Formats: sequence, structure tokens, C-alpha cells
Amino acid sequence: MILTFLGTGTSQGVPVIGCSCPVCKSTDPKDNRLRTSVLIEAKDFNFTIDAGPDFRYQMLREKVSKLDAILVTHGHKDHVGGMDDIRAFNFLQKKPMTVFADQYALESIKKEFFYAFEDDKYPDVPNMNLCQVDYTPIRFKQLEIIPIPVMHAQLPVTGYRINDLSYITDANYISPESMSLLKGTEILIINALRYKKHISHFNLDEALEVHSLLNPKTTYLTHISHMFDTHENILKKLPRNVYPAYDGLKIEFK
Repeated sequence: MILTFLGTGTSQGVPVIGCSCPVCKSTDPKDNRLRTSVLIEAKDFNFTIDAGPDFRYQMLREKVSKLDAILVTHGHKDHVGGMDDIRAFNFLQKKPMTVFADQYALESIKKEFFYAFEDDKYPDVPNMNLCQVDYTPIRFKQLEIIPIPVMHAQLPVTGYRINDLSYITDANYISPESMSLLKGTEILIINALRYKKHISHFNLDEALEVHSLLNPKTTYLTHISHMFDTHENILKKLPRNVYPAYDGLKIEFK
């Protein structure tokens, strides 16, 4: 399978008009960070984790003409704000989009896109098949996907483990029970917002602590704000086999 980082940034991303920080002034394409999400391509099916406000552009950039499902981590706007644009896939594929999310995220989606769930719908509104995640394994196509509950301050967030790859974003706490679900991960993708401690996101030191506890072969940092640093500066400060992800980066996994 191939994972593509569709976006690795936050709503505090780049460019920020009037900001003179090194990231906002950078000419390195790796410092242009759209809202965080990934595309996973298997042999005959594709899905994303999250669909933020940049979803349409990300799909066009990666030339995605088929999408089978969206796995949602949580209902914040920077992770679900682009779901109105699934209607293009509804049109092409002639079926609803399968959306996996926990109860809290499903409630947010229903409120945000209320017009998609009215009894008397306007023609061609987004068509979704909502599937509630209850922290038992999801069986989708030939994959088993393990939901990983984590916390984003007081908000429950769902991480996902797909074979030997685990994806955690918008978290600042992973319980011992969830850590046990992550054991044996070979590729870890985890949020690292900035150097300074944050109320609801891992900072760099905290993300590296999770990396140290799990000891995967490779860790990629995502959900990086412009207040963190440039790609090259972050890379210089990381231990071996830990890397800052960047938009468009592709990795293979089994």
C-alpha cells in the first residue's frame, strides 16, 4: 500500500499574511503545509483519513478519481470541513461515500452538513453512509483497521492502525490501553505541533517520547504549525529514523 501525506499542517499553516517567521518566508515547498490528512491506496481501493478544508485541492493535486471511504479522526473543522466536496465522488461512483467516525465526530458532521441529512434534501447534496466507530476493528474491503482512542485535551479523537502503520493526530494523551494497541507499529505518524508545550497537541518532546516508548522503525511528524520551524531546521534536530512529514510525501507499507 502507498500512503500520501495530503497535508501536514494546521489552520495556523502557511502562508500567513504579514507573518515574518522563517516558515512563512520560506521558499522551500516542504514548508507549504495544507491541513492534515492522508490518502491510502491499496490494490483496488482508496481511502483518506480526514477531509479538511483543503480536501478538493488535495484530491485534484493527487489526481484521485476514485475514493471508497473516509476515516475521520474527530469533528474539528480543519479535519472535516471539506466533506461537502465528496459530492464529486458521489456523482462519479453513483453511491454514497462511506464515512467512519466515532459518535462525537458523527454528531459534528451532522450539524456541520445538516443539509445532507434533511428529509427533503436539496438535489445533489453530499451523500454519506455514516458508520459509527466503536473501538472494535473495522473490516473494510480486505483490510482490518484498528481504531485507537486518544485524547485531544477533553475531546476524544480516533487514531487508526492499519497493519504495521499507525496514525495519530490531534492528540496530547494516549492511555496505556491505547499504547498497547500501538505496540509493534513499524511506521508511526504522530502530531507534533511545535517546540513549546500546548494545551491539546503533542509538542516535539512529547511526540519523541511516544516514539521512544513504541520504538517503531520510522516515525513521521505531522500536524506541524508555522510556529514550529522550517522542514530543514526540524530535520536537523531529530533523532535517527524520525522525520518531519511534508505535503506530497509518499511512503510504502504492507
